[in-house]
Amino acid sequence: MTTQVMSADLMNSVESATATAQSKSAVTQKEALVAVSGLTMRFGGLTALDKLDLHINRGEVLGLLGPNGSGKTTFFNVLTGLYKASEGSIVYAGGEVVGQTPQDIYRRGVARTFQRSRLSLPLTVFDNIVIGDYQHMQHGLFFNLFRRKAFRAEYDAYVAKVEALLNIFSPPLVSRMFEPVETFTMIDRRRIEVCRALLSRPKLLLLDEPSAGMTHDETEALMDDILQVRGKLDDLTIVLIEHEMNVIERITDRCIVFNYGKKIAEGTYAEITADPNVQTAYLGEAE
Repeated sequence: MTTQVMSADLMNSVESATATAQSKSAVTQKEALVAVSGLTMRFGGLTALDKLDLHINRGEVLGLLGPNGSGKTTFFNVLTGLYKASEGSIVYAGGEVVGQTPQDIYRRGVARTFQRSRLSLPLTVFDNIVIGDYQHMQHGLFFNLFRRKAFRAEYDAYVAKVEALLNIFSPPLVSRMFEPVETFTMIDRRRIEVCRALLSRPKLLLLDEPSAGMTHDETEALMDDILQVRGKLDDLTIVLIEHEMNVIERITDRCIVFNYGKKIAEGTYAEITADPNVQTAYLGEAE
């Protein structure tokens, strides 16, 4: 059997694991910041998310795990409005998300980073971070040309906001706030991306493989920064896609495992790593 074809036994294993995971996730909508029900995303004949049910609790750090192609980033893209779901519902902070634009969802308090760096390298640290709050800025021609005092006041306010955020996240960056990003190391670029996502003070922060391209020591340092921010920003909920298991074990409160667009396991790190269905998803079935 080729790697592209799922065996009947494995399919049954995924279905069984999905039913078990769904039974564990019973939660009232009142307790959850995000409640996902029957979420399906199709690309032609490919089903990337398959009747997904899950919840994200307020204030938790949730780890999303699963093999490559299991639907984790697709879930982020649907949650943030980049893709419109084929079926199902995502209720965030009491309101439906499916069908809303990325701009509307951002204004409601959802921010994210991406697997690949989305920084503009010739621009300064300040410029790159402030771009993250574009939707809240006054950027009309009349405002910029004729309301110079108001423009200056807004600029000064953003300088203060960025400085305060950098002081929380990575104080050494404050003194280099007006230097081009291209002069910074990978870990500092990642810090800048996270700060950009945090500038609007979101309720929900989605981090898509923040350790990509970094060494083990750099990853540990970045996780220290994220934990510190979590402790200082009230009511911040974080969802983290990550393949470094030591990172997941260290910073998550709860984990959800995807496989073939379905949720196959849910629980603490210790619980999901001991789950035979998770071991099968990552390692395959024994001969």
